[in-house]
Amino acid sequence: MSTFTELRPEDIKDNPFKLVGGDWMLITAGNLKSFNTMTASWGGLGVLWDKNVAFCFVRPTRHTYGFMNQNETFTLSFFDERYRSVLTYCGSHTGKHVDKVKKCGITPVAGSVDDVYFAEARLVLECRKIYFADINPSAFLAQTLTDVYPEKDYHRMFIGEIEHVLGREPTKS
Repeated sequence: MSTFTELRPEDIKDNPFKLVGGDWMLITAGNLKSFNTMTASWGGLGVLWDKNVAFCFVRPTRHTYGFMNQNETFTLSFFDERYRSVLTYCGSHTGKHVDKVKKCGITPVAGSVDDVYFAEARLVLECRKIYFADINPSAFLAQTLTDVYPEKDYHRMFIGEIEHVLGREPTKS
């Protein structure tokens, strides 16, 4: 496995729509002593308040939600396609009842801003939280979007300033 190279956010070559919505990501919050991770396909990258940011969404019913609220930082880890089964597993099992990281055989790494990412990732965004907001159902202009929430467990959006980008070339499967 090759080592990571530090990149500037502007040097990320991936299409953000494919990266988040197609490739998926692991959202991880906490530190090596105590953390949780979950798969997500909602979020994005951009510029807000003159800062390079990443944003992601976590439902309050997810185990990761508490970790996101309690910690100042989080990471978004992106993987080659050969890790799709890891992402599928981490998105369909809760860290409350199973050690997903151990089960999947991925390696947690202590990040540079008291966070955790995974050695097997090909791209990592280390982010410091700068804002959060809860989805407000009364603000939906397209009322059909409320169908996404039959349990009324509306996501919390977290916006993080990207402090470090770690990348490596994708490997062939």
